[in-house]
Amino acid sequence: MVGVVHKLGIIGFGGMARIHYDKLLLPRYRRFEVKGIFDISPLACEAAKKRELYVYPTLEALLEDKEIDCVLIATTNEVHGSIAKKAMYAGKNVICEKPVTMSSAELAEVMAVAEETGKVYTIDQNRRTNRDFVLMKRKVESGVIGKPYVIESRVEGSRGMPKGWRTLKRLGGGMMLDWGVHLIDQLMYMVNEPVIQVYCKMLKVQYPEVEDNFHLTMTFESGLTAIIEVGTNNYVTHPRWYVMGEDGTLQIDGWNCKGKIVRRIEKEDVWAEEVFYTEAGPTKTMAPRSEKSTETIELSLPEDVVDSISVVYDQFLDAVEGKAELTVTPAQAMRVMKVMEAAFLSAEEKRSVDVRI
Repeated sequence: MVGVVHKLGIIGFGGMARIHYDKLLLPRYRRFEVKGIFDISPLACEAAKKRELYVYPTLEALLEDKEIDCVLIATTNEVHGSIAKKAMYAGKNVICEKPVTMSSAELAEVMAVAEETGKVYTIDQNRRTNRDFVLMKRKVESGVIGKPYVIESRVEGSRGMPKGWRTLKRLGGGMMLDWGVHLIDQLMYMVNEPVIQVYCKMLKVQYPEVEDNFHLTMTFESGLTAIIEVGTNNYVTHPRWYVMGEDGTLQIDGWNCKGKIVRRIEKEDVWAEEVFYTEAGPTKTMAPRSEKSTETIELSLPEDVVDSISVVYDQFLDAVEGKAELTVTPAQAMRVMKVMEAAFLSAEEKRSVDVRI
């Protein structure tokens, strides 16, 4: 049984907002009624009308509608912060597409308005429920590979970036604000300790204004190193996840969660006197282990994980209804924003940046 049905207004009705809308119409999710949308694009307005949604003539008209108690902000990135403030001053609870704002300073202003108005404000960090991430997190936290010391996270494609706002700096384009924000959020959600150093290399392979590829290294206080790479010109891709632990290695190849863990069951710290001959030539250090010293665990899709955008909405509405605290909080988004700012600084100045985030 569904209790209160909240009236939602959607600000920005591009591709992602339409996905939000279509998912919210699934029979199992009826906590929202989408009353209408506002968008400056005639094409987006036509798409809304085809779905029989009311199209507000102005942003102010949507915000003045007293029936609407929640809004989704799914505009281009540069106006996320300003619209969020207007919406909360108009009495609306806000769920905002990522990135939450364009800077930590702007986010601080938005958080102050949320505090002032008492409105609930959350961010669509929906990739915390991706099955590949949940599988990796569960296995690492189980201790099966021992203490992790390197976590590598990669998302790679070969078609470049979609034309449009993603290629324009003033609109918040580039892969750091598009994919980087998700991948950083996943690791900071998983690792409960401060980031103390950031190093980032950004490349502009096909687009002059913004990075279409980047390599980011984050060092956590314990020494754990996280490597995040996003590429749009990769014709042969790396594994989605590659995690090195003191007692084993985990690899997840892609979104389908196929992969394996190879873990040590015998230490094998006694070295033979003779040099071992491999295809690479004579070596001791890189000689293969004996088969009896390791075991292989095949990985597969975790069927119990609900990987849906509705998870973000449920935690949002539970907070709106006073049933629970937010699980995707502005404070968490602030940490991610500060890491991204350090990454931009690192890339610009070609140096590592010491932080405490």
